[in-house]
Amino acid sequence: MEEAQVSRTSLATAYIRGYHAGHDTPKIFDDFLAHGFLTEVERALVEQSLTGSLKLIDPALAASCPDMASALAAYMRVGAGPPITLSRGRYVEDTLGKAVGQGLKQYVILGAGMDTFAFRRPDMSERLQVFEVDHPATQTFKRQRLVDIGWEYPAQLHFVSVDFRRDQLADALMRSSYDPLAPGFFSWLGVTYYLSREAVFTTLCAIAGIAPPGSTVIFDYLDTDAFVLQKAAKNVRVMMETVQRLGEPMMTGFDPDTLAADLAAIGLDLHENLSPGDIEERYYQGRIDGYHACEHVHLAKAVVT
Repeated sequence: MEEAQVSRTSLATAYIRGYHAGHDTPKIFDDFLAHGFLTEVERALVEQSLTGSLKLIDPALAASCPDMASALAAYMRVGAGPPITLSRGRYVEDTLGKAVGQGLKQYVILGAGMDTFAFRRPDMSERLQVFEVDHPATQTFKRQRLVDIGWEYPAQLHFVSVDFRRDQLADALMRSSYDPLAPGFFSWLGVTYYLSREAVFTTLCAIAGIAPPGSTVIFDYLDTDAFVLQKAAKNVRVMMETVQRLGEPMMTGFDPDTLAADLAAIGLDLHENLSPGDIEERYYQGRIDGYHACEHVHLAKAVVT
């Protein structure tokens, strides 16, 4: 990612969330506001990229699509990005809803991108202090886009700029109104792939240090097989090649079998570690529209000890 440029993967994520909300039933994750962040030009660029990926994943399927609309619908069902985006968003907000019901007061969204939670879920956000943490370039873009489309910031929404490769999360949060004495809920979606192993654990360690016991962190991750050419699923390989060309290379995966021990060493207790099979059973079982969980992608829920 270039220093002064918005993350292009964050725009693609917003597109996928918005497409699913507008075209698919039943909904896995209903982000009915996501498309509001994209201009027509941005939508067209994302569509060009997604349909280009379809040609690489399944050339025969791409050739059978008579127009852009059918190609996009096909990509949503065979591409890696849609099931990753939809299942992790659903998992976080389902889990968050339970925590809010138990009295949670602060929610920290790490790598927030074009997240719409603070505007879309007043049933929860009005009971929370919401902290969106992201790279300065992406956050500047988002804040300007909010001005452009006329969305007023909810009073409980706070923006915190952090470059996870260089800045200290704890320092940035402590400069905000974040309360280190109150339990927190941290979501960190679509970020670990792009950081070094050291940077991932530095951030997780910072969460364990700044949040009191009982606080929750949820993150998604690729397993190490995704980085082995002979083992990686084709749609995941295409996804990795695409973001590499965009200047946002994926570089890190984790072993699901050793993750619990790795997290325990930094003060986090792994409560759930959903495999692709678990995600398929929870969110995609019984669907007849071709959506399936993405191979190599896992969802982890850890609690500060």
